[in-house]
Amino acid sequence: MADVTIYTTHYCPYCIRAKALLDQKGVAYREVDVTNDNSERLRLVERSGGRRTVPQIFIDGKSIGGYDELAALDRAGELDSMLG
Repeated sequence: MADVTIYTTHYCPYCIRAKALLDQKGVAYREVDVTNDNSERLRLVERSGGRRTVPQIFIDGKSIGGYDELAALDRAGELDSMLG
């Protein structure tokens, strides 16, 4: 199974959608809530190549973007193979 990390805030509707999609697929993931954590927010920006928006999703260390990109991978049939 792939190593999945998702950076979120507790008030983000796209974060909720991304987690629901991963939950639906039975994927375990590590959630990093950056709502009130400036050091984790800075880590997110560094790790994602400058992106500041949430969610930011990483699969096996590779940045795939946010919910829209996650859903597009799923629609294209590519997500399942990435998740192992």
